[in-house]
Amino acid sequence: MKNFLNNTISHESLASLFSQAPIGLAVLMGENFVIENANSQVLDFWQKGDSIIGLPLLEALPEIENQEFPKILRGVYETGITFKGSKAKALLEKEGVLITYYFDFIYSPIFSGEEITGISIVAIDVTDKVLSEIKLHENELLFKELMEISDYATGMYKGEDLVIEFANDQMIKSWGKTKAVIGQKLEDALPELEGQPFVEILRNIFRTGEPYIATEDKVELIVDGRLQQFYYSISYRPLRDSSGKIYAIWNMAMNVTELVNARMKAQNVMKEYRNLAEAMPHIVWTTDQENKLIYYNKNLTNFLNLKEEDIESFDFSDSIHPEDLVKLKEVWEKSTLEQKFFEIEFRLFDPLNEKFVWFLNRATPVLDDEGNLTQWIGTSTNIDEFKKLSAQKDTFLGIASHELKTPLTSLKLYAQVLERMLRKTGDEKNAEFAKKMDLQIVKLTSLIADLLDVTKINAGKIYLNEEIFDFEKLVIETVEDQQMSTAYKIEMQTESVGTVFADRNRIGQVMTNLISNAIKYSPKAERIVVTVKETNNNVEFSVQDFGIGMPEDKKNRVFEQYYRVSGDEESTFPGLGLGLYISSQIVERSHGKISVSSTLNHGSTFCFSLPKVKL
Repeated sequence: MKNFLNNTISHESLASLFSQAPIGLAVLMGENFVIENANSQVLDFWQKGDSIIGLPLLEALPEIENQEFPKILRGVYETGITFKGSKAKALLEKEGVLITYYFDFIYSPIFSGEEITGISIVAIDVTDKVLSEIKLHENELLFKELMEISDYATGMYKGEDLVIEFANDQMIKSWGKTKAVIGQKLEDALPELEGQPFVEILRNIFRTGEPYIATEDKVELIVDGRLQQFYYSISYRPLRDSSGKIYAIWNMAMNVTELVNARMKAQNVMKEYRNLAEAMPHIVWTTDQENKLIYYNKNLTNFLNLKEEDIESFDFSDSIHPEDLVKLKEVWEKSTLEQKFFEIEFRLFDPLNEKFVWFLNRATPVLDDEGNLTQWIGTSTNIDEFKKLSAQKDTFLGIASHELKTPLTSLKLYAQVLERMLRKTGDEKNAEFAKKMDLQIVKLTSLIADLLDVTKINAGKIYLNEEIFDFEKLVIETVEDQQMSTAYKIEMQTESVGTVFADRNRIGQVMTNLISNAIKYSPKAERIVVTVKETNNNVEFSVQDFGIGMPEDKKNRVFEQYYRVSGDEESTFPGLGLGLYISSQIVERSHGKISVSSTLNHGSTFCFSLPKVKL
């Protein structure tokens, strides 16, 4: 039976729909087990907040590195075989102290075609059960009383005849029976189980002593007078007497039918979680496939200072900052077309304070069985304070960078004068030291220039001195300059592609950055390839290297501020992680596009294109 998480709900939908499931659910992606989704139960188990979403598992939970879980995860990822753990001991950090917990869990591979792309986690905290197990064995009556009020459907079956010794109200209700079934054989009480695997599974536990745990077994039961299909998270555990002999089986079950059918019942699920949404500090909303608002919490009407009956006729485009509206429509249309996760920051007008406020907006598409978009589930988070702090940081960096430029210019001059004086006196050794000092000042000046560019970009003050120029000629000049300062062979495959309208110096800066990055991240290669060609009335520049490359899930992040390719060799690659961000901003503000294709350990190809000018 293939796991429900792999086959019926996309990872993004899972994060939204399962956020308040009564069992722990999480999705780890890639070889580094990046936490893509984790519901509140898992975050509570781990004693973490949602800030760990997007981090590799061992970075988020360093305390488990020497425990059994990373090894089990690696085994599932490499073999594709589901692993079921029972009463697994875990040491998790809480307020700086390692606390012991116990979990029942299942690690299941996530497939994309034939390829394993991640692992789904289903976990139940059984710490209290494990710690009280001895006591429960000594006083079975007390245990039954506790289970009678449990939210779990609970039962006990004695002997290989599987006589129902105990069943709490939840179990009786799930069977669609009355207490009259107590004392009957399970097969007699539930004749509809014939042809289903459960009776044989229970008898096999008597023979082997091995417990059985499943996260979403299909069960057909006669409830309300008709045979219905349900899905249950099931635990069957053997009970032993003082001699070690199995005398009964304890059954705990949870109905997860709604989770399995969540795609078809998304609106009902949203109603169940509406109280939670109202308690959240975020604006929570859902729309249908035509982008019509179908649900929102009170935070939306409170912020917009509207009555509920006014929302349907409210035009949100009037409240969105005009500078952000075009980008919002573009990103939304792209996400709708591709049916992919939506994320964008934009400013929304606050009528109470008469100002625009920054919001981070995220939404996950919900698809039906045929892959058609049925609705969006989204949140809008007020990040105005964060934006202000970020602006203050950029202001500080800008001021600090400007202040550093003057002494660095003087230091560079002094270093050059010192080098010339030493060479005149014949002191070549110390002259070389002065030259190296000058080179380090040049590197530091370049880093400061990057910081200044970033602050200008973030402040919207970067200036582009646009002109018409020969694109191929600039490429040749840039490559020749770069070739003079490196031992790498820079191979050129260029053609006359005509002219473009852009800032020549800034585009040259982008080319230089891509070439220097290709050299920097190819420590064991001897060459890189620069290509220029015309594609669909655009001129295209690309740099191919044969270096360390990057995994598929990391490549789209290289254009973010301060992001650097991670790995064992990260410390050998200097820099602030700003060059590609600056390059992407220059290209985008020049009406171009920038992208990367890469294979881990085989190299990368960075490419950007600009509209061609017709003369």
